Amino acid sequence: MSRVKAWITKWKTDYDYKTVVSAAGSLAVTMAFALYNDFLGVYFSSVWYGTICVYYMVLAILRGLIVLFWRKGGENVKTKAYIAASVLMLLLNVSLIVPVSLMVMLQKPVSMTFIPAIAMASYTTYKVTMAAVNLKRRRKSADRLIRLLRTISFIDALVSILTLQNTLIMVMAKGNLSDILPLTAISSGAIWAFILLLSVSALVNGLRSKKA
Repeated sequence: MSRVKAWITKWKTDYDYKTVVSAAGSLAVTMAFALYNDFLGVYFSSVWYGTICVYYMVLAILRGLIVLFWRKGGENVKTKAYIAASVLMLLLNVSLIVPVSLMVMLQKPVSMTFIPAIAMASYTTYKVTMAAVNLKRRRKSADRLIRLLRTISFIDALVSILTLQNTLIMVMAKGNLSDILPLTAISSGAIWAFILLLSVSALVNGLRSKKA
């Protein structure tokens, strides 16, 4: 019981520890999503499931890299891990090109009815809100790897917005969907560009810290 109390206390008071534990949990979920989409991609010979599997795999490796090297400590090690993770974030952007293109062209498989779509919208709203709040709170940590984890969580939330947008259009829109293509292209392109900006910014900060 005392160990449980100690863990709860550390969870509440140690921001860095809480962030890493949350990232480890997200890592497990991300790996499960990657394997699930890999299975669907092979089973259905689907480009969507195959490419989104690559995204989840890169995301899992990214989180795993940071969690692993955060535990090893050492400023020099953390700086190298930060730069490596920043490069992986650029790869994460590349892995999103095909999935985003498929969503823009409304070619993402959607087998969802109205009520599950609303539930998905509610969860995505919560996820984005929490990611945005934590992105702001990351300044509480002096550890650049911890701050990077919060940035990655925010990027993951932005990808959820892309998926939600496509799902809602496919579930609720009626008639000729071609009229919606310009709007989806603009919104999807803007979100992807913002994700790219976050990734490039992280890499630049990492290279600057190495030179300092």
